[in-house]
Amino acid sequence: MNALDAWFRRLRSQKRKAFIPFVTAGDPDLDTTAAAVRELAACGAGPIEIGFPYSDPIADGPVIQASYTRALNRGLRTEQIFATAQTLTNLDVPLVGMVSYSLVHRRGPESFLEQAAAAGFSGAIVPDLPMEEAENLAGIAAARDFKLIHLVTPTTPPERAARIARLSTGFLYCVSVTGITGERDRLPDEILHQLRRLRQETDLPLCVGFGVSRPEHVRMLRDEVDGVIVGSAIVRRLGEHGQKSVEDVGALARSLVAALNPAPH
Repeated sequence: MNALDAWFRRLRSQKRKAFIPFVTAGDPDLDTTAAAVRELAACGAGPIEIGFPYSDPIADGPVIQASYTRALNRGLRTEQIFATAQTLTNLDVPLVGMVSYSLVHRRGPESFLEQAAAAGFSGAIVPDLPMEEAENLAGIAAARDFKLIHLVTPTTPPERAARIARLSTGFLYCVSVTGITGERDRLPDEILHQLRRLRQETDLPLCVGFGVSRPEHVRMLRDEVDGVIVGSAIVRRLGEHGQKSVEDVGALARSLVAALNPAPH
């Protein structure tokens, strides 16, 4: 069984939700990336998303855009990301790549997925690959039991959202806001209505990202989701303070995991 499926099955049996952090590979360096992933795993996170820096951001806000630029300016290469991921396979936490289809296409879809799986990735989010053009990659991924995770946004029409939910594997990435990634004061109430509608369309885990960064956000979502995705709040800390911020990132993770899975009274 794919590690993502096994992870969510175990969480559901425990009536727990997934805390899914996002880190940019190579910002400020790959040693810090690996240290952050280890710390997050120790704090109860998982799956863990690793962003593959790309020069033309898709829906990334200024924090993640800047982290991608810094990593690329240091000469980061995809092979280095795979090599770092291989050092993390003993963590028993599923890894998911966030990657532009341009990087997949350049390497060749079969080659990319083969190398990603060998490096320990259980799935990938390819945000710039439209549903209508995903059939080939989806077939290659399915043959390898490699999950291809799709996104639904607040502006996705209901019929299209239902089709995306049927095509997605691993989990469904539910975007909470219209716009780009980044920390926000509050999340729109409409996301709860969207989640309830999607719950009627799919048995896949529903995981919400974009704007999630505070315990109050998590408490708002936890009854409707299978997981929450937190990126910019983590990436900002790592980008500003590097290795020194790993413990701070761990403290943030623990606070969000506690809000997501409160101890029974």
